[in-house]
Amino acid sequence: MKTNRVSGILMHPTSFSGVNGIGTIGEKAFKFVDWLEKAGQSLWQILPLGPTGYGDSPYASFSTFAGNPLMIDLDFLVRDKRTSADLITPPDYIKNEGPVDFGSVVWWKLPVLNKSAQWFLDNCSDEDRACYEKFKKDNASWLDNYASFMSIKAVYDKKAQDENLSGIKTVWFNYWPEELSSCKNSALSKWNKEHKDEIEVIKVIQFFFFDQWIKLKEYANKKAISIIGDIPIFVAADSSDVWSNQKLFQLDEKGIPKAVAGVPPDYFSATGQLWGNPLYDWDAMKKTKYSWWVNRISHMLNLVDFIRIDHFRGFEAYWSIPFGDETAVNGEWIPGPDHCLFEAINKQLGKLPLIAEDLGVITDGVAKLRDDFNFPGMKVLQFAFSPEEASNNGMVNAFLPHMYNQNCIVYTGTHDNETMQGWLDSSSDEQVRLVAQYVTGKVMSDAEARALSNDKELCPLLIKAAMASSANMAVFPVQDLFAIGTEGRMNEPSTVGKNWKWRFDTNLLTDEKAAELKFLSDLYGRNI
Repeated sequence: MKTNRVSGILMHPTSFSGVNGIGTIGEKAFKFVDWLEKAGQSLWQILPLGPTGYGDSPYASFSTFAGNPLMIDLDFLVRDKRTSADLITPPDYIKNEGPVDFGSVVWWKLPVLNKSAQWFLDNCSDEDRACYEKFKKDNASWLDNYASFMSIKAVYDKKAQDENLSGIKTVWFNYWPEELSSCKNSALSKWNKEHKDEIEVIKVIQFFFFDQWIKLKEYANKKAISIIGDIPIFVAADSSDVWSNQKLFQLDEKGIPKAVAGVPPDYFSATGQLWGNPLYDWDAMKKTKYSWWVNRISHMLNLVDFIRIDHFRGFEAYWSIPFGDETAVNGEWIPGPDHCLFEAINKQLGKLPLIAEDLGVITDGVAKLRDDFNFPGMKVLQFAFSPEEASNNGMVNAFLPHMYNQNCIVYTGTHDNETMQGWLDSSSDEQVRLVAQYVTGKVMSDAEARALSNDKELCPLLIKAAMASSANMAVFPVQDLFAIGTEGRMNEPSTVGKNWKWRFDTNLLTDEKAAELKFLSDLYGRNI
């Protein structure tokens, strides 16, 4: 993939402040695009857009095709005459500022969206009705299954709660009736007829999301801003994707996974990481010419301009863990589809604007897969300043800006990292000194380096170093642009309950800050 020298900001829509309960794809998002243009930026990177489930993670969605209802902007629905203003008034416990309280937002907003969808069905214009019917037709391949899945899930989730079955993880293969969990056509047809109204409401809500998102993307593209989307390589067990495509996953006759995804033990974790996602049956997928993956990528390219694929190395080989294990220790590496998958996708869709998340231990085979298709890899500055490597090899770490090739994308950090300022605050004096000496080009003491960090002077210098690098693309989490500390961390892997909540004070997006960023982009040829 070839691209000009460009730069941009990583900012998920849920993080916008000044909106009831949670950031949306409404007015704040459009104003953010305006600010990016003013700041000379060409990229806006987001996290996955799907509806979130347990743990509120965008990487564990009920569907890889659907949109997150919580991101729908209610004021825009009123503006567009798709709901009534008296339906959207928030209760006092819903706040415009501060961290997202997902429990409260779900409790309030989803019923509002249900009522708004019904209002739309009863009151929409002929033009809107035609747009909605076209949306249903164009997206039937995933929308019908998703709507059925969510309607069944709503009934049996409540049943599980009423019967106090909270001890089981509420995944469809654990507690749905067999005829529904196996996705039998006869049972599904009967269910759809009996729950026609609820299913129609679910489809309308998806129409709301995609209509708002496409308008936002078109607005950004008109201002020469491209959107980098994000998809995890694997999908959630509790998803319409797995439920409606069981033959494409490594499942038994009851829909229970035979093995699940994760990564092996390493320096950071003695027991590895047990993600629990069902694994693909790549042989079965190959027989369909990888049509599910072709459809997934094609769908995403309607929504974004570039696609970052999380855990890219899993295409070359994936860590297979026996289902039921409590750690990832007993897994084994199993060959993935490798080149065959991308050859099939290229044949049907053309060359792909993909970004390979190639962090971690990357084998020669993974590097070859990435490079043979000319996918840019990732460089993260937080990985660049290892005292051990510096003492053994000098400053030649592959994550240092002077070591990059052009076909890569450099980040100060990602959504899984501590913010840059938080990372500096918690780093050793030696590590902070390495950072300070690299970005200033001066010899200095530990105390001098720490003083620069404490004064929040190293974050802008690290952004400058990334801007000046040879990497074609440079992206910075908005937290790093403003040297926000650990309070701005978006996600801490392997933890639940405290992630994805951070919201950004959009008042910080000043003309002065835009001018500073535009100067750097111009200076280093990233605003051509």
